[in-house]
Order: sequence, then structure tokens, then C-alpha cells
Amino acid sequence: MFLSDPALGILMLVLFIVFLLLGFPIAFTLMALGVGFGYVTRGDTVFQLFVQRTYSVMANDVLISIPLFLFMGYVVERANILDRLFRSIQLAAGWVPGSLAVATLITCAMFATATGIVGAVVTLMGLLAFPAMLRAGYDTRLAAGVVCAGGCLGILIPPSVMLILYGATAGVSVVKLYAAAFLPGLMLAGLYMLYVIVIAMVYPNRAPKLPPDQRAGSFWEIAWALISSFFPLAVLISAVLGAIVFGLATPSEAAAVGALGSVLLALAYRSFSLDKLKESVFLTARASAMVCWLFVGSAVFSAVFALLGGQQVVEEFVLSLNLSPVGFMLLTQAIIFVLGWPLEWTEIIVIFLPIFLPLLDNFGIDPIFFGVLVGLNLQTSFLSPPVAMAPFYLKGVAPKHISIDEIFAGVMPFLAIVIISMALLYIFPEIALWLPKALYG
Repeated sequence: MFLSDPALGILMLVLFIVFLLLGFPIAFTLMALGVGFGYVTRGDTVFQLFVQRTYSVMANDVLISIPLFLFMGYVVERANILDRLFRSIQLAAGWVPGSLAVATLITCAMFATATGIVGAVVTLMGLLAFPAMLRAGYDTRLAAGVVCAGGCLGILIPPSVMLILYGATAGVSVVKLYAAAFLPGLMLAGLYMLYVIVIAMVYPNRAPKLPPDQRAGSFWEIAWALISSFFPLAVLISAVLGAIVFGLATPSEAAAVGALGSVLLALAYRSFSLDKLKESVFLTARASAMVCWLFVGSAVFSAVFALLGGQQVVEEFVLSLNLSPVGFMLLTQAIIFVLGWPLEWTEIIVIFLPIFLPLLDNFGIDPIFFGVLVGLNLQTSFLSPPVAMAPFYLKGVAPKHISIDEIFAGVMPFLAIVIISMALLYIFPEIALWLPKALYG
């Protein structure tokens, strides 16, 4: 060969980026490049490597929880409880400035936690909360930003599928990741709400108060609304998350209980049917297959990339820059931020993070802390133009007179809040690390 092995490894990476921009299927592109370059340089042994890597993905116990959590989310999504949940929180938060927006964010946080499916949450809240805010006289950009930002919270707040994938990729405890992500997730949601409340107080015309007839009714009305819609879902989420964090069950066991609980919840609301069950199973199988093929492709590509010495070239290049830990973190987070424009978060986690993970020890960075920071950063991949998926999800269900430019303008303050949250987390790492230390030592 006229190219050395490390040069071939870098060529692999460059070709992958080219094929990615051309729109080729990512999982099969990874497998084709891995097997192709592996066969040219290592011969038939690449096929043994392919089988071994595929089996290792199939035998990974951590990944079992992914289809179960997805199934739980799809069943809850189809249980038609979102409107009840939104109404109950709206009644309870009626006294808060910008109550509709605050209720939207709380509903998004809970529903995103239960489903973890950004597109579903943004779409459903775009059909329910967005028109309600517009009817109440809310500024279009503020209302759009609230729905888009709130719908993305499920990426970070446990039980998050993203954290499961990161744990499997980085080889760290998913339980500790859940504990570490809990407070940063609440911090981000809290900052969103604080921003909305401040805007409502300073610019009341952008988030006007609801008419008296739409505010909270009697105490018993609010209590019944919360008991019948808010608490059942809250109990389900708390039970699943609590069992994981306090060591009562593994993530897979807790996910199985959550899947059963979602079916019972749908039955209790009389919104369960065989057709909805079939649809949930089909969507779960499709999403799980996509994740598994992506994991297999990434495993084969990464193995061949490392065998060719490409990983060593990247490491030597980064170390030659003589970066401080702060500089390394800024570099990696900037790269992830840019990758979020053309790529889904799943692809960033399983394809590009393995390039950075071996370097963490050189800079003394905790992989659990790094994972939570990446989870915060991935919020931006759904919000930052020009390829921000959350605004496009909302545009698909918004009234026709709402332009995509207005939605993009609305998400920009929330994008700034995400960046502020990342800065706060880096300055005060105990926000993420305190709870795992307190629970597990």
C-alpha cells in the first residue's frame, strides 16, 4: 500500500464524514468502511472481528434497558394523558407569572422524562400548549422557545436513553450517570422557568396573566386534577428512577417494571387498545434496531480505526497541542456542538465520543462528569440553527403564519441558557458529582 496504516485510518474517518454529508445510511456506512479497510489491511480476520463485535453488542446487558424504556415512552405517549397533565399543572401554577409557559416546561420535563423522545414531546406540546399560549396573548417567539427547549429535556433528565448509550460506550456505571445527571437536569429546567418568570415580570405583554376564569379554581379542583393526572405519572417515573438510583434494581429490571407500569397506566385511563399496543411495539422495534445497528457499525469502525493506528494519531495530535484540562474540555465541547448540526445525538455518542474518551485520563477528567456535560451540550444539537430538529418539529404542527425564523429566534435565549448551564457545571462540578458521591461513596 502507498499509504501507511495510520494514514489509512485517517482516510477512513475523512471518507465517513464525506459519506455522511452525502446522506448515506450511517450504520451501514460505518460497517462498510470498517470491513472494507479491514479486509484490505488485515485480510479475512476482519470478518472474525465483525462477528465478535456484533456478539459483544448483543451480549451487552446495559443495552437491554433501551427497548424497554422506549416501549414505556411510546405507551405513555399514546395514553392520551398529556392534556390532563398540562391542565392540572396549569391550574396548580396559575398564580406564577407566565403560568402557561411554566406549566408547559414542567409538563415537558415530566413527559420528556417518561418518553425520552424529543420529536414526540415537541410535537404533542406544539399541538396542545403552543396554541394555548398564543390564544392567551403570549409572544410567539417566547412560546416557541418554551416548547422546543422543554421538549429536549428528556435527553438529560433520567431515565435517559442517551445516558444508557453513553454508559455502554464509555464503560461507566449507568446508575452513577443517572445520579450525576439528576441535579444538572433540574438545574437546566429551573433556569428555563426562571427566565420565563423574569420575562413575564419585566415584559408582562410578552406573557400576560390568564383571565380570572382560566386561573385556579377551588383547592379541591386543583387537588383532584393533580391526583388524577400528575401524581400517577410522577409515581411511575419516581419508582423507576428511585429503584435504579438507590440500587433496588438494575436499569433493565427497572425499565421492565416501568414498561409494565405504563401499560397499567394506559389501562387506568381507558386509553389502551390492541392497535396502540401494536404501534408501540413496532416503533420500539424500529428504534431499537436503529440503535443496535448503529452500535454494531460503530464497534466495527472503531476497532479497525484503532488497529490501523488512527486513534493513536488523534491522541498524539491532541496531546501535541499542550492543552490544559479547560482547553481540552472547550475543544471537545465545541466539536460536539458543531457535530450536533448534521448528526443525531445517537451518532455523536457511539461514533465520535470513543475518539475523545481515551484522552480523559490524560487530562484528569472524570468520565461520568464528562458524560453529563455532553448530555447538556446535546441539548444544543436540537436547538441550534440551521439544522435544529426541535424547531422543525414545532413548525410541522404550528399555525401556517408562524415562520421558522420566528421559532429559531425564540430558541436562541434558551440556547444561551444551555451554554450558561454548561459553564456553571464546569465551574461547580459538584452539581453533578455530589449525589453519586453521597449515594455510592
